[in-house]
Amino acid sequence: MGSVGAWGELPSRLARACTVLVPDLPGHGGSDAPREPGAYEVAAVATALAQVVSAIEGDSVDWVGYSMGGRILLAGVAEGHIRPRRLVLESSSPGLADSAARAQRRRLDESRAEALERDGIEAFVASWMDLPLFATQSRLPDALRREQVHRRLQHDPAALAACLRGGGTGSQRSYWNALSTIVAPTTLLTGDADDKFGEIADRMVTMLPYGRHCRLSGAGHAVHLERPEAWLSALRTSLKIAT
Repeated sequence: MGSVGAWGELPSRLARACTVLVPDLPGHGGSDAPREPGAYEVAAVATALAQVVSAIEGDSVDWVGYSMGGRILLAGVAEGHIRPRRLVLESSSPGLADSAARAQRRRLDESRAEALERDGIEAFVASWMDLPLFATQSRLPDALRREQVHRRLQHDPAALAACLRGGGTGSQRSYWNALSTIVAPTTLLTGDADDKFGEIADRMVTMLPYGRHCRLSGAGHAVHLERPEAWLSALRTSLKIAT
């Protein structure tokens, strides 16, 4: 349920030194909201992103992805659709390596999709923001939290249900074995309060030929939201952007 607006002022601040493209993923923000799960398959979305960005900027591009966006980028790189100059992945993963774990996650995402269709978007957003993964966001200012809720409530519940079914972690193939083939310098950003994705990043960095793990203090899953200045500094360093 993220969108261009979820990045706040960060893109415009980066744009003072470089060209910044911030697309809304299918079913999110201002993009089309198809209701077929196949429209959200990560490899298909990665292909579409690569085509759009290549048409505007060519192929010498740095890519940044957060959470689901990072999964999509990894799929695109592994499948050969995206050829990044540099890569930054915030709180993301190459998927689930174990087939039983993927099946369990598909069942969970299906139950979430059914709850979304049954109970509506307001109940779903409340439940989503109450997940332990986002617990550290309780420290955010009330106005910012309300803004996050409002943005999420604008989405089409049928499209989000399709996204859960077609683009969920359990629906995508595992790209763990492809990490060793990624030759672009890759930075993995995580918050020190996000143990789950910190551990995933620790595993990933051992398999990436040119990978490094940057763990930022005082943040959970959404580092760019919880520690925007530290996130911006880490990104500029990773992408060699002048201040």
